[in-house]
Amino acid sequence: MDDTTSELTDRFERYCSTTKSGNELPPEILGELQTLLRLYSISPEELDFKWQAYNMKMGGEDNTLDLKTARDFRKNLHDALERESRSKASARSDTKRAAPTPRAGGKNAGHVFDMLDGLVPNTPRPGALNGVNGSTVKRKSNFQTPAGKASKNHEMSSPGGVFTPKTDINGVFDFASRDHIGDITEQLNGHIPLPEAPDEPPAEARIKLKANTDMSKFSYKTMAMKLSEASEVLDDRVDEFRQLIQEHLGLEDSDFGNPSYQSPSEIIVVGRIASDSSEGKLNTASLVLEGSRRWGSGRRVPLKLDGLTSYNFFPGQIVALRGTNATGDFFTVSESISLPLLAPAASKPEEFDVYNSRYLDTPESDPSNARPLTILIASGPYTTDQNLDFAPLHTLLDNAASSYADAVVLVGPFLDAEHPLIRAGDFDIPPHMTNPDQATMTDLFRHYISSALQSLAQRVPTCNIILVPSLRDAHHRHGAFPQDKYVKKELGLGAAGKMVQCVTNPMTLSMNEFMLAMSSLDVLDMLRREELVHGNARAVNIYERGARNVIEQRSFLPLFPPTARETLPNVAPVEAKPFKSVKSEKSTATDGEEAVADDDQAPSPFLPLGTMLDTSFLKLGEILNVRPDVLITPSVLQGCIKVVESVLVINPGTLSKRRAAGTYARMVIQPASVTDEEREKGVRVAHKLWERARVDIVRI
Repeated sequence: MDDTTSELTDRFERYCSTTKSGNELPPEILGELQTLLRLYSISPEELDFKWQAYNMKMGGEDNTLDLKTARDFRKNLHDALERESRSKASARSDTKRAAPTPRAGGKNAGHVFDMLDGLVPNTPRPGALNGVNGSTVKRKSNFQTPAGKASKNHEMSSPGGVFTPKTDINGVFDFASRDHIGDITEQLNGHIPLPEAPDEPPAEARIKLKANTDMSKFSYKTMAMKLSEASEVLDDRVDEFRQLIQEHLGLEDSDFGNPSYQSPSEIIVVGRIASDSSEGKLNTASLVLEGSRRWGSGRRVPLKLDGLTSYNFFPGQIVALRGTNATGDFFTVSESISLPLLAPAASKPEEFDVYNSRYLDTPESDPSNARPLTILIASGPYTTDQNLDFAPLHTLLDNAASSYADAVVLVGPFLDAEHPLIRAGDFDIPPHMTNPDQATMTDLFRHYISSALQSLAQRVPTCNIILVPSLRDAHHRHGAFPQDKYVKKELGLGAAGKMVQCVTNPMTLSMNEFMLAMSSLDVLDMLRREELVHGNARAVNIYERGARNVIEQRSFLPLFPPTARETLPNVAPVEAKPFKSVKSEKSTATDGEEAVADDDQAPSPFLPLGTMLDTSFLKLGEILNVRPDVLITPSVLQGCIKVVESVLVINPGTLSKRRAAGTYARMVIQPASVTDEEREKGVRVAHKLWERARVDIVRI
């Protein structure tokens, strides 16, 4: 089996329900995938991304890969390429025909295209497709693959079958009739059994929370960033890593140098990866190293990477490189030095004994038969783009109540500012809650979210509920990263507020002995879009690469600058179109087909919110002191579980998609065991949570 076949098998076997012995793909499916690689000259990794994008466009990630779906996928790629080619050809043609050559006879004389007017019916004039000289209306072809719009006309829209989520007659996704309820898409330590729900709820909460982040520092004023402060923060970060590397490797100051100075001597440089272009993706031609003002004169020097067989770079990454600058024009890299990692989290044996006693439901429970902890983790959005019923959230909380979960971690957004109904203000609030004319987003949160949390707190009074904000929360007044917590007293939680903890974004806290780090930023998707990968680094899974970068850089947002809004996927459009032109409404196409205006096919004028970053407070977004035991990195990418450098990395996915149900993570943690030898030594013992925790990615 060659490398390409092996990589295709590793990446696509999880999508295929009928794999052969040895987890080999069926030959007909493998042949289709290999044909796509040859036709479009792409790598298996890029083909995997296109398949995931195709799944999301078709309404969910529960599609199975068989021969029919593989051919539909190939047809979709082919049609997309044809549309792109036609648009480029049209643009070139419009440029050439912008000013036709005038004919003799003065300004009133017609040009050559006017000779056809009236002779050939419905002959399109130059620029008719873009509205330059003719109608802005084009025919709707009934043989095209459906465009990537959020809506479908009906359940039998092509391609049909298992791809299309169930809808009612009005084209609205029916959450109650969804398929694959409770299916596990990915699992870690499946040999650990799920605990049975107790007959009675525990006498007290079995998880003790302790904040490891100073949340008081997050209440800063946004939109007040000074360039001088921001530059100092960026500069200090480079110098801090240089000091860490020097102490870790035992180097002298003379071993380091300025990469922008011409010298034949080999030196070690520490700096930030950047691009010399403000647009476009990072590539080897635009790659530069930005040094600090103290050790690099604050200059940027181009990098030559011919001496490296494998590398993984992205904008904002702090790197340590060994090489020379013999010409003064560029720095030739001979080696990329690994950054030192934070120490793993550990506890003393007597601390384990205290926390293991909390696993007992009652003081009379048998210590040898302690019930493991159950923690549910979910990320927003918590409802589809078609309504505000928050059915996925209610279902998740019902699951938490039935299993007597010990903690529920809910990561925003809750009231998504990119939701079509919220963006348009098309929602109702019961009159008994507030005056409809004076309703605010906070009232909407109380009605939909707070009421659901109160219900869970009543059913399971010992369940800790943790709310993590998002930059897309429409009701939150703090809209920059690092982000302050919700104002708890405004949420109207009532008696349930005792077990609800509002934390910052990002946040690091201790649950009993283990440490949990989390942020609502989709850093995995941003790293995937911005990274430059070469050589053996491509063989590493995309999720593992992203998680490793977060851990090595000791930051919840290692990219700088973050991914631009313009490059993110378009937000769902608002259905209402009150400004549709009269001409478009009255225009018709030939053969009795319905006319479709060009503005209907245009992208949404609303850009995604993106990542609003306050660089002056970027230090609050760093991971300090020790490596966490669990790192929660929600992403629109498929939910996954990875163990990277003894850190359990969990991407729960999103609980709801635009028109489909999503996934959440379920974590079951067994008590820690300490050997007699470890007790005799009396030193701290690593938690090793990845060995005693079962994690499932579950479909809601």
